Amino acid sequence: MFIVFIGPPGAGKGTQCKRLVEYLGIPQLSTGEMLRAVKAQDTALARWVAKHLDAGELAPDHLVMRIVAQRLSEPDCQNGCLFDGFPRTIIQAQLLDEFLSRQGKTLDLVLDLRVPQEELIRRLLRRAEEEHRGDDTPETIRSRLRVFEEQTAPLREYYAKRGLLESIDGTAPPDEVFEQIRAIVDRRLALRGRGR
Repeated sequence: MFIVFIGPPGAGKGTQCKRLVEYLGIPQLSTGEMLRAVKAQDTALARWVAKHLDAGELAPDHLVMRIVAQRLSEPDCQNGCLFDGFPRTIIQAQLLDEFLSRQGKTLDLVLDLRVPQEELIRRLLRRAEEEHRGDDTPETIRSRLRVFEEQTAPLREYYAKRGLLESIDGTAPPDEVFEQIRAIVDRRLALRGRGR
């Protein structure tokens, strides 16, 4: 299965992806981790990526798609993957659709983790403290949440029109959130098995 996670920073996408990776036996593609890896290099590209990320902005669509396409061409992604933090814009969603279509594949499901803004800010500040993440300052968090609402939230409608979107209460305890996700995934797998 090819599954996209939508949700603002701090909604728990990474946590739930890790659990689904084990459940479905497919890899997790975290564009955040991929971009942080690029940022850590000593290149002009790394400095360019760093400039965007440090300001709480999204990396440019074509750059992110290039990194994702490269990863999707690897053997472990041939039967599916979990997209964590991608796509983040309508353009990225269209680029992904085109890429999968050229490969004779389609997106199976989009999981939308819903969490109120105050809870997100609380979670992100706690994560910044625990993981010593310099990119999670109160100003950057607000900026990232604003960017999500402006650029990523429209994906909900984009995918809902195609019948791919499933909303999940991200405020529940992690085990309960995963049970919601697993029930949805099992239902989609059953439908796919019957040829939808």
